[in-house]
Amino acid sequence: MDATYDVVVIGGGPGGYTAAIRASQLGMRAAIVEMAEMGGVCLNWGCIPSKALLRNAEVVNLVRNAGQYGITVENPKFDMAAAIDRSRKVVETRVKGVGFLMKKNKIDVIKGTARLAAAGKVVVDATGQTLTAKNVIIATGAQARDLPGLTRDGKTIITAREALELRQMPKSIAIVGGGAIGCEMAYFYRSYGAEVTVIEMLPHLVPNEDEDVSRELERALAKQGIGIKAGCTVQKAERANGMMKLTLGPAQEAGTIECEKVLLGVGVKANSDGIGLEALGVQTTKGYINLDHRMATNVPGVYAIGDVTGKLLLAHVASAQGVQAAEAIVGKQVRPFKYEDMPRATYCQPQVASMGLTEKAAKEKGYAVKVGKFPFMANGKASAINAAEGFVKIVVEAKSGEILGAHMIGHDVTEMLAEVSMTKMLEGTAEEIGRTVHAHPTLSEALKEASLGVYGEAIDI
Repeated sequence: MDATYDVVVIGGGPGGYTAAIRASQLGMRAAIVEMAEMGGVCLNWGCIPSKALLRNAEVVNLVRNAGQYGITVENPKFDMAAAIDRSRKVVETRVKGVGFLMKKNKIDVIKGTARLAAAGKVVVDATGQTLTAKNVIIATGAQARDLPGLTRDGKTIITAREALELRQMPKSIAIVGGGAIGCEMAYFYRSYGAEVTVIEMLPHLVPNEDEDVSRELERALAKQGIGIKAGCTVQKAERANGMMKLTLGPAQEAGTIECEKVLLGVGVKANSDGIGLEALGVQTTKGYINLDHRMATNVPGVYAIGDVTGKLLLAHVASAQGVQAAEAIVGKQVRPFKYEDMPRATYCQPQVASMGLTEKAAKEKGYAVKVGKFPFMANGKASAINAAEGFVKIVVEAKSGEILGAHMIGHDVTEMLAEVSMTKMLEGTAEEIGRTVHAHPTLSEALKEASLGVYGEAIDI
């Protein structure tokens, strides 16, 4: 049955459902069109199930190293299928939670794919239903992309989507792409005993992070037995005797890798085809939808959020964009996002967490910088929990002390991002973090000490 709304959201991922909830809070009648389960890739096949599996990996490593804590464990068995089952149960619970939020906020959820048939007209392809809306928010996300010579088949060459339901650990796996997904999956597979090699085209793993962090992560993963081929590309891929043979380059010493499976973690492409953008004249760049700070496209009444915009492909960014779009629709004043200040997290252990500019990027932008750095080996809580790898690094503007960036690697450092993000939003300084009393013993004391270190005032080093 056709219906009329104030806003229709195409896509029920973290950006889409957040946009719909905020629209409802602001008094708009809202609907979501979603072709699969609510929560999108993030909840069903990304952020949440992967974190459940990574927790399993942490427990596996604790059991393996139980002797360090005076605990004897004989002949432990690690059931990967059970880990997958637990992750799916976590997902099921969260999906039900999103469904509850839809009902609570009186948001209509319509199953199917959707396309923009005309200005203010959304057609649900499965039923032919036409939804009339004053405003449409496109939140269709993105999907993994292939590499030349490496086309996913879901069995031997897989993406994170297939990896998150793989019930038997491969003996060996090559992961192409050393970003967050690649490093997280490398940690997981290695924890369960697979031979793992990570191949990264750029000189370092997590190449968007501060170089000090990248090098520390490479050391930590290598210590775990993970092979690292940075500065390499896959020149040729061959199948033989049920195995994959990857020839690496450009350096001759890069050599070859034989493995049971190849995991592609090299990025995504926008889900922008076939949804009516061309007919309406919505402008895109390389498939990603162009938008202004209000999340508005060049076509009145059409907005876009999340991965389909290509701004910063993170779930929390999509959610923030969803709120921004809903508030812009009702005429609220919204401030432009500074995407470089959005928090970024990688959840292998040690974890990587950052926000703002790297030291190199700050200097390239012309800032005179000061840096404070504090190692977790000097932190009491880190020593107590046997997690002394890593450090906290603070980059500030030399004269004012304004925080330009924070870069952390260590146990559960992603939980420390909120403090520096809040300080940055409030235009705070490293001195203010350093003068804030932090509970002892906590890992967050390393953030305090690094901030004091900017001024040569760190206490415990």
